[in-house]
Amino acid sequence: MSENFEDRAREALAKPKNVGEMNDADSVGTVGSPDCGDMLRMWLKFTEKDGKKVIDRASFQAFGCQTAIAVASMATELLKGKTPDEARELKPNELSGDLGPLPPMKIHCGQLVEQALKSALDGKEAPSKPAVETLAGNLNQAPTGKIKIVPLDEDTGN
Repeated sequence: MSENFEDRAREALAKPKNVGEMNDADSVGTVGSPDCGDMLRMWLKFTEKDGKKVIDRASFQAFGCQTAIAVASMATELLKGKTPDEARELKPNELSGDLGPLPPMKIHCGQLVEQALKSALDGKEAPSKPAVETLAGNLNQAPTGKIKIVPLDEDTGN
């Protein structure tokens, strides 16, 4: 494996693992970061092993920077075989796996993956037919919550 973070992230991005919706998921979590515009959805499928509930498969969709995609890819591999409690204890720097420590300006990518994982672990049942087919489709939905509309000044273009 390459020696620096950028090379390892580039390798992970070139061949991301576990990308895409999981139709038979037991739970799903979606988070977004208003600071950077990244969004991440993670699906989890559980099985029983040695009398314990463990993560059998994890997948993701990401709308965001390359580091968020690379960390999500690494995390979905790392989660296999972990109990929900073990997965919940993983910190963002652990979820980055073989990428190693994230640079300070990319720590939020690990936190985004951690939040999506915890959202999925918090147990919302995966809908049988999602209201929005893709993560990017969320952008076309009417906003829920308060938004502020600021009209542009026609004379100045601002």
